Amino acid sequence: MARVVLPNGRELWALTRLQDIRTMLTDPRFSSDRSHPGFPVLTGQQQTTTNLRVSMIGMDPPEHGPVRRSVLRDFTVKRVAALRPRIQEVVDEHLDAMLAGPKPADLVQALSLPVSSLIICELLGVPYADHEFFQEQSAKLLRRTAPREELAAALGALQKYLLELVQRKEREPGDDLLTRQLPRYDDQRELVGLAFLLLVAGHETTANMISLGTIMLLEHPEALAAIREDPAKVPNAVEELLRYFTIAEYASRRVAVEDVELGGVRIRAGDGVLPLGAIANRDPEAFDNPDEFDIERGARHHIAFGFGAHQCLGQNLARMELQVVFETLFQRAPSLRLAVPSGELQYKDDGIVYGVYELPVTW
Repeated sequence: MARVVLPNGRELWALTRLQDIRTMLTDPRFSSDRSHPGFPVLTGQQQTTTNLRVSMIGMDPPEHGPVRRSVLRDFTVKRVAALRPRIQEVVDEHLDAMLAGPKPADLVQALSLPVSSLIICELLGVPYADHEFFQEQSAKLLRRTAPREELAAALGALQKYLLELVQRKEREPGDDLLTRQLPRYDDQRELVGLAFLLLVAGHETTANMISLGTIMLLEHPEALAAIREDPAKVPNAVEELLRYFTIAEYASRRVAVEDVELGGVRIRAGDGVLPLGAIANRDPEAFDNPDEFDIERGARHHIAFGFGAHQCLGQNLARMELQVVFETLFQRAPSLRLAVPSGELQYKDDGIVYGVYELPVTW
């Protein structure tokens, strides 16, 4: 437990131990309400935070539960398992194109972004033809260093697009999540908030994990050889990659609504709390040799997807996409290798979600 200061001058508590974070995320005295004056806002992200107040990520009980359950049916293990053939088809199509094209190729544009974007678009009912637009706006919103004016413009453009999409679905319903949610919402802004959350989170996070996971496996040939020889090891490898990178570092911010004793300190009502998941997932009290990448670890108690009532809604889908990609990529491109040293890649050190901007590969 440490007192830290955000770039905007606000003081808050940072949590670094896994058990402290898991305890906090299941304690109703910590709120997700973005409208609370003590809620920790990252520099330049006020506009995005305001938008998320009307989606379930900013809700507390009792409002949160019914909204989450209504959406959860599209992300159950059974529903995601039924999507596996389509995910496989999408991965194969994009690998066909990449392997038939020029070398080196940028894996981010050739595979990582298209796979994650296309799947979430089909699930939500968002036209994939518009992917370049929403990917560009999302990228701006997820940069901590983006100017306030740029953030506001990107958010406004994405909100306008999603509102028009919701209105179009009222006239022309389809077999998709947004259409199924229409009867639940009297206020279209609330459905736009949900669509915003699922669209941005649904493609950015998985895309970055595909790229980072590829780098990690290529740089750990023993682990790569193990999953090539036995694809049954891929799920554990995915869990280890999720733990190791923990790319959504700031997703579980909270504000105390009562005085709380946690981790040996007293947190006052109104204090912001910032769980540092990437540190907690390297907690030596929770993981042996935590800085080592070990696909045999099988440590599913990591918090890369958060914990508690707000645990990532799309975690089953993300796991499935990652498993299919890594099973397929390294079987179909056994000589795949980085086209530049990993140290020369441009990583998203300025991002709300960690990743890599480009990933040149050859084979």
